[in-house]
Amino acid sequence: MGTLNPDTWDRGGLYESFVGRWSRSVARGFLGWLGRPPGGDWLDVGCGTGALTDTVLALCEPRAVTGIDASAGYIEFARGRVRDVRVQFKVADAQMIPLDTASFDGVVSGLMVNFVPEPSKAAAEMRRVVRSGGVVGAYVWDYEGKMELLRYFWDAAVALNPKAADLGEGRRFHLCKPEPLAALFSGAGLQMVETTAIDVPALFRDFDDYWSPFLGGQGPAGGYTNSLDEAARSALRELLRRRLPARADGSIHLTVRAWAVKGRA
Repeated sequence: MGTLNPDTWDRGGLYESFVGRWSRSVARGFLGWLGRPPGGDWLDVGCGTGALTDTVLALCEPRAVTGIDASAGYIEFARGRVRDVRVQFKVADAQMIPLDTASFDGVVSGLMVNFVPEPSKAAAEMRRVVRSGGVVGAYVWDYEGKMELLRYFWDAAVALNPKAADLGEGRRFHLCKPEPLAALFSGAGLQMVETTAIDVPALFRDFDDYWSPFLGGQGPAGGYTNSLDEAARSALRELLRRRLPARADGSIHLTVRAWAVKGRA
């Protein structure tokens, strides 16, 4: 095996082809459930490639949107992709948001809170910057359950190498379940905390459409794939080819689920 950095998320184009295309569908369901009235000032914490910011613009009629992310690469990608006079992107840490207290009506975060070293600090900062009566919401992948894109991958990886179990998101990210998400938001002082599951279909044209994004080195699964030698990577590829539920035309239809949480200030 080569060197493995399990949490590399820094290249916008590779992220989009990997899980970004599904996260946009989740963002639409999330904002519909959030229930925030149209208008107002929004903050997207851990904005990544700008998928959630773009969806806020499309669905929520915001006055302004600020997106922050710790990755300069993602911020650069988002600036090039989301061109709207209402938006500004900044490189910033979710655990120490460099913005004024009580300055946003809606504060949201997509697929981020499980990656910060201290999620409680991020949740407290999200609570700090939202105005009284505003809403704070977040969503994360259901790594242990119906995030099938990754569940199939890690089940196959572990079948070939039991040590891979310690690298998968389901083992590492205990926050990605309804109960700890609700506790995170309640602990930050938010009220009327609720959780829900958001399921969206993930359609792949063929096996290569599923497999190729894992070769980009993004996230724990991509990092693991690139750490394997050619023989081990080939074995993983062929086991996945046998296990995935391909239809007669070669297409693969999976479900990806996110757990969402929201609360009021």
